[in-house]
Amino acid sequence: MRVLVACEFSQIVTKAFREKGHEAFSCDLLLTEGNPDWHIRDDVLNHLDDGWDMMIAFPPCTFLAVSGNKWMKQEYQTRFPNRQQQRKDAIDFFMQLVNAPIDKIAIENPVGIMSTKFRKTDQIIQPWQFGHPETKATCLWLKGLLKLVPTNIVTPEWIIGKKDGKKYSRIHYMTARFFGKDINRQKERSRSYPGIADAMATQWG
Repeated sequence: MRVLVACEFSQIVTKAFREKGHEAFSCDLLLTEGNPDWHIRDDVLNHLDDGWDMMIAFPPCTFLAVSGNKWMKQEYQTRFPNRQQQRKDAIDFFMQLVNAPIDKIAIENPVGIMSTKFRKTDQIIQPWQFGHPETKATCLWLKGLLKLVPTNIVTPEWIIGKKDGKKYSRIHYMTARFFGKDINRQKERSRSYPGIADAMATQWG
């Protein structure tokens, strides 16, 4: 199959499909960390009509996740005056991916507003269902694809915060040192888990 992996710079999912013999390409505005021959550095909306059999998309969640709802409140309007428009633009981008002329589509995002703005998610998966001892609820909206079946269920591991004593998943704790607009934090938290990528390539490929 010809597979488009939208909004992916790491090529973790792209490589998983390549290893199964598919013609997979990542597409992102960022440079890829993988093979540039398999990467389209551009706005993915310019490539939705390029004859793909499948698209797996990871649209930015900054303005869609429920974790960002507090910044929409009136008391933060001075600090974030464009937040409403940014959320509107994020919803529009998400929906353009949903309506792409591709037979098989999977769109990934954390728990957020698209379950009400669009429709209820088809499935919520966790990294610990695919061999990674992490807790990170991940929503999947599916078209022409079956739900992923867990491949290796393990026990989640937690890290206790030294200052507040709260429980954190490892990825959130380890990236807590990246603050504000530091793209490193966003990039690190956006990476797909290899176990999930392999399940996608094996079960959907």
